[in-house]
Amino acid sequence: MKKVEAIIRPERLQAVQDALDGLGASGVTVTEVLGCGQQRGYTETYRGARVNISLQRKVKIEVVVPEDHVTSVTDAVTTAARTGEIGDGKIFILPVEDAVRIRTGERGEDTIQHKQPEHWGH
Repeated sequence: MKKVEAIIRPERLQAVQDALDGLGASGVTVTEVLGCGQQRGYTETYRGARVNISLQRKVKIEVVVPEDHVTSVTDAVTTAARTGEIGDGKIFILPVEDAVRIRTGERGEDTIQHKQPEHWGH
């Protein structure tokens, strides 16, 4: 199993959710985050003083998928999140040793898969 973490623009969240739903990916966690990369922030005026804002609002999406689904998930996220501008985000792929469903004690890949897309996010 692999954990796919994507840091994206907040306005692209619905498109990414729809793309993941179309693949049948489930168990998605979404967190509002602040960060900076190549975009480096912006300058604005606050009460007459110039202020450098270095941390941008972003959304972090986390989903654990079987190894054979990683490419399709990353391709779907990339396509859905891309605007072509600096600040579109990054995707990180990490190994996951095991998963446990708390309710039943079930372990492994069966805990992370739905049999059919749930169509959440519509």
